[in-house]
Amino acid sequence: MSEAMYTLHGVRKVYAGRTVLDISALDIYAGEMLALVGPSGAGKSTLLRLLNFLEQPDAGTLVFQGQSLPRGEAPLALRRQVTTVFQRPALLSTTVTKNVTYGLRLRGARDGRADLTATLELLGLKELARARARTLSGGEAQRVALARALIIRPQVLLLDEPTANLDPYNVGLIERVVTDMNQQRGTTVVIVTHNIFQARRMAHRVAFLLNGQIVELADTQAFFEAPADARTRAFVRGEMVC
Repeated sequence: MSEAMYTLHGVRKVYAGRTVLDISALDIYAGEMLALVGPSGAGKSTLLRLLNFLEQPDAGTLVFQGQSLPRGEAPLALRRQVTTVFQRPALLSTTVTKNVTYGLRLRGARDGRADLTATLELLGLKELARARARTLSGGEAQRVALARALIIRPQVLLLDEPTANLDPYNVGLIERVVTDMNQQRGTTVVIVTHNIFQARRMAHRVAFLLNGQIVELADTQAFFEAPADARTRAFVRGEMVC
């Protein structure tokens, strides 16, 4: 296994006096694809927000690339290594091209034409380059959000239900592009998904979260074929778990 991109020890997050995340220990390895699964309210999206430095843990330590993050806002240089694609992406009210190149412009990149063309073609957006964001379908908007993430070549890509409610074509395209990004660029990917079939197709390892805690973390094959915890077995079978 490669070195850890993230290391979490005793990480807790509390909202209004309620503990929503309590991770005793978790390593996320550089270049892996980790799927986070579990029922709604299990803490998956909260964990993703901590990994993207959008929020801070209330207790414990979060180490990124060997650097323990201080209290307060994470340094810009670290934050620029991580990007997130949300289930409902927030797009600028402008063209597809300007949305895709937004991150490049923030970074002062002046010549991204070649990357733009390649990225638009990869995600089937070339014919929509001049289209306004408000005219896009849900699948098109999600592909624009993914293109915006890919073009800046992040070291870590976080995905929060990126294909929920999309048609099979868009699901397949997004899964294929993300998998290629992981395999060809070595991008570390953490994906939150309610689709256990998607987790099985894409991930190297799967973590099952329940009530803010990791119940089980295992290689994908072992997770689905020989889960160690009875709650994991029930979840994989599609039974109610609480």
